[in-house]
Amino acid sequence: MKKTIKLMVSAVLAATMLVGCGSTGTEGEGTEGTTEAAASSESSDGGVIKMSGSTSMEKLCNTLKEEYLNKTGVEIDVQFTGSGAGVQAVTEGTVDIGNASRALSDEEKAGGLAENIVALDGIGMIVDKANTVTDISKDDLAKVFKGEIKNWSELGGSDTPIVVIGREAGSGTRGAFEEILGIEDACVYAQEINSTGAVMAKVASTPGAIGYVSLDVIDDTVNTLKVDGVEATAENIKNGTYAVQRPFVMATKGEISEQSQTVQDFFNWLDSDEGQQIITAVGLVTTK
Repeated sequence: MKKTIKLMVSAVLAATMLVGCGSTGTEGEGTEGTTEAAASSESSDGGVIKMSGSTSMEKLCNTLKEEYLNKTGVEIDVQFTGSGAGVQAVTEGTVDIGNASRALSDEEKAGGLAENIVALDGIGMIVDKANTVTDISKDDLAKVFKGEIKNWSELGGSDTPIVVIGREAGSGTRGAFEEILGIEDACVYAQEINSTGAVMAKVASTPGAIGYVSLDVIDDTVNTLKVDGVEATAENIKNGTYAVQRPFVMATKGEISEQSQTVQDFFNWLDSDEGQQIITAVGLVTTK
């Protein structure tokens, strides 16, 4: 009887030990798995950079957003609210970066904002090959697009009516061009076209036509006008002598070195060869 009891106790103890070992192993594996999952989640979440502002910078920012997420896992949360709203947001500290398709004012800089120019937007003025006008002032250019100058003879050319060709409403190129000249919603277009290539083709085939396109797409089917005696080249955009251009600014509250490491890393990448190639690829001019 005693032997039977001993055997029963031994069996219970052995079972308890096995259950205990199994429970400990399961808890250990579960804890370790949870820890690894948390670590994995933390490492894959590289942080979020918040920016808002210029609608004209949409193409650049969306491209940067996609490329940077693929490269680093860091998400860029960008809203296109207009340059003024972007500057106000970064001033108030609700975003890390305020995008502005213009230079910052002295007042904005005095308020603690750093003007980080990341690219330059240059726009070329094109006319048909038969046009003998080679140069136009910025003021006269504005008058042409507002319909105040109607014939090329008024600009030293032939007696040919000026045919103003522009992009469709909502086009970033149109928005940029009109903003640079200060003629938003004041242009009188003979025709509005929905692609750069179509603008090129229309200007090339229309006597007296004038239009605007990004510099990187201009070819020998059209002539390019100088503006105030300066040719439309990447070099002249970089040195600031070509008038139909503007800076693309990513404003920060304080210098870049004062920002979070996540934001600093983004600017460092943007300044790298890879970042500069993206700027060029979207049709902008680098500052380097």
